[in-house]
Amino acid sequence: MTRPYSAANCNTMDKIIFNIGRQFGSGGKQVAQTVGKMLGIPVYDDELLLKAAQESGLSAEMFKGTDEKRRLFGAGGSTFGNTLFWSTKNFISDADLFNIQSSAILSIAEKGSAVIVGRCADYVLRDMDCTIDVFITAPDVCRIKRVAGRLGIDPKKAGDLIQKKDRKRESYYNYYTFGNWGVASNYDLCIDSSILGIEGTAEFIIDFARKTGKLK
Repeated sequence: MTRPYSAANCNTMDKIIFNIGRQFGSGGKQVAQTVGKMLGIPVYDDELLLKAAQESGLSAEMFKGTDEKRRLFGAGGSTFGNTLFWSTKNFISDADLFNIQSSAILSIAEKGSAVIVGRCADYVLRDMDCTIDVFITAPDVCRIKRVAGRLGIDPKKAGDLIQKKDRKRESYYNYYTFGNWGVASNYDLCIDSSILGIEGTAEFIIDFARKTGKLK
């Protein structure tokens, strides 16, 4: 696989991009939303899928789950830039969708500060010097309790779902980034959200960003 993504370095520190990776059930999405709320900057998760779909002309439904597994989607053909994604079998690959989604991430990052959840954003924006790459984790017992309560399922099913989701996220991330999902050396900061809670974790991330000098 080629490495087609490259973003110009930030010329100033007037903006900051938080890339938030997370274990399933760790509260990572809530932490990201809290960081965005505290700083008054937009948070992109499901919204990112919609933006990618709008820019590519494809249905947003085609992007759902692309951060969890690789697959092929049926399509009648779609244009992105000057490229026509159309095969004789009318299939668009997950790699093509990843390209489209990554272009949307670059577009978001170029326009201003943002919090981006998942979607290999840390890799896509690896050449930008105004990013803070964070990975949110939590003990299994805490994640099981959170997922079981949120989905209304028993702890056994919650534990099985957590393992399934994490395996898919790991497989997807490792495949497209040539890296290792959740490995500390890939990130600027790894933090257990169960220690400080959602709000405390968000405050810690913001304080960390200020101490790096990337957030004024």
